[in-house]
Amino acid sequence: MTTLEHSILTQASPLQALTAINTQDFLTAFGMENLRRGRKALDALCWLPSRRFARQMVRYDQMVGELGLHTASQKTLPHYVQRLEIEGQQNIPASGPLLVLSNHPGMTDSLVLFASLQRANLRIVAAQRPFLETLPNITRRLIYVPEQDGQRMGVVRAVVSHLRSGGAILTFPAGQIEPDPISMPGAVQSLAGWSESIAIFSRLVPEVKIVLAIVSGVLWPAATQSPITRLRRQQKDRERMGAAIQVLIQQTLPFFKPVTTRVVFSQAFTPADIPGSNETSSLTRAITAQARRLIEYSQKKNRLEEMQ
Repeated sequence: MTTLEHSILTQASPLQALTAINTQDFLTAFGMENLRRGRKALDALCWLPSRRFARQMVRYDQMVGELGLHTASQKTLPHYVQRLEIEGQQNIPASGPLLVLSNHPGMTDSLVLFASLQRANLRIVAAQRPFLETLPNITRRLIYVPEQDGQRMGVVRAVVSHLRSGGAILTFPAGQIEPDPISMPGAVQSLAGWSESIAIFSRLVPEVKIVLAIVSGVLWPAATQSPITRLRRQQKDRERMGAAIQVLIQQTLPFFKPVTTRVVFSQAFTPADIPGSNETSSLTRAITAQARRLIEYSQKKNRLEEMQ
């Protein structure tokens, strides 16, 4: 965390802090985070959408404290998506240790998963970010991953302890934003970057039920493929700019919800159901192979719907 981010978190109200963080995120997405001349004008242009988004997130966090993560997410999601389609929700065990492994296309993917997973004891493995740390009720449900590799054994202990107590864990094995399976190329290729920690969790809690989740349709193609994104050279930067454009449009036009989002859950399975599951690499390959099939299924279904 930078000195500026620490100052924002410790000295401002949650609404002020989130507004400042959102503004910085918008400018970073457009490659203007280090701009000095005209910075005040840019901050002013970003203020309204940043403030609206911050206010929504503060209210969402309050609802999480009042209603729980699942119900609060169900009530909040309609502000961002036109419709949510869920397949395989019946595959999610109602009790007992559960490990949900999901892709991470960003935008509303976490909100979609929270609204789809009816487990009161759900905890989420997440990167440590000032945005999240500003939301106390959500933070209490997170297991933060430190930036330093040497400090991450605590994450393994926390996840394993929660699973052994019969809890549910949601984690994003890629550890970073991935392409949206139906609006961007590279979703299948990103599976090669899934961490082998998913197999470690499974081996330490052999009775755990594993469910894969593939989220798609969170990004609006008109935003992610906008000609303006070509101002950024790197593909990741273009994707980030496209997502920022989508948020700016949604916050400027609150009734505009351009996406229909889908989440597909696999059948639940245990590590023992996978041949060679005693080897970390074998279990990881089997899990990512199943994730690939779910991605390809989502892509095929989307193509068929577009043809109708």
